[in-house]
Amino acid sequence: MAAALLACDWGTTHLRAWTLDAEGGVLAHRTFELGVGRLGPGEAAARFEAEVRPALDALELPAILCGMVGSNLGWMLAPYADCPAGLGDVAAALVRVPGSDVRIAPGLRCRTALGMTDVMRGEETQILGWIARRPARAHGSRLVCHPGTHAKWALVEDGRIVRFQTAMTGELFAVLRGHSVLKGPGQPDDAAAFDAGLEAAGDGQALAARLFSARSRVVGDGRPATETASYLSGLLIGADVAATPALLDAGDLPVALLGDPTLCSWYGRALAARGVAHTIDDGEAAAISGLHALWRMEADHAPG
Repeated sequence: MAAALLACDWGTTHLRAWTLDAEGGVLAHRTFELGVGRLGPGEAAARFEAEVRPALDALELPAILCGMVGSNLGWMLAPYADCPAGLGDVAAALVRVPGSDVRIAPGLRCRTALGMTDVMRGEETQILGWIARRPARAHGSRLVCHPGTHAKWALVEDGRIVRFQTAMTGELFAVLRGHSVLKGPGQPDDAAAFDAGLEAAGDGQALAARLFSARSRVVGDGRPATETASYLSGLLIGADVAATPALLDAGDLPVALLGDPTLCSWYGRALAARGVAHTIDDGEAAAISGLHALWRMEADHAPG
């Protein structure tokens, strides 16, 4: 089939782009080291037209973008839409770049149970795409977790994101591993050490006090320093899994893990240890589905 849309998930570190046919099938795919965190003011528009479109033979295609490209660091600001929000709400808030056929998706904003404002950009498109892939997901209550640098936990009711909570689990791991007494050799791939970290996480409370055990188990108990990364990963993910869903009043809902399959598998291990049912779905497929669904939704409701 012929290409109908250029769809992009444009984040802080890189840009993923796909050309899609009218039914959402992927015809071509490229990844670019053009994250908005690496670009200067006004550079996004020029490099999109000069590099991204030609690489995918998409010079004349309409384009829809999601992610940090719509932040104050990106191409242009796409203001947050407020929760609860579904596909139609996000589609209605798409921002069109003046003088072009490029649309940028807004992020979402909500008020958390802690009484604070929380925001997301890009994850909402994946969550809505995950819903769109199976119509049954648009009914009832769902708890979706998008693991990552800033993990997002979202409560979905009847196809709308009602509220969500961000946990800086991935970033905290990176900071502690690179800039604290917990830095050292080894990769976070030791399942036994990860499980020990899960156990140490307990109910997720008093995390600051529990974290030092990643050092004391080495210098006090003689555990290999190469286990520290895996133990720390288990402790942080375990605390996230134990404590964050309660902030959404999610009860005993099963968790739909959405994102990188490897990272999701570690979250799945943590959930299984707590007896929580879960599924794993690929985040890239969900992003593609979400971008295509937003495009179709806007086209179906366009005047005339």
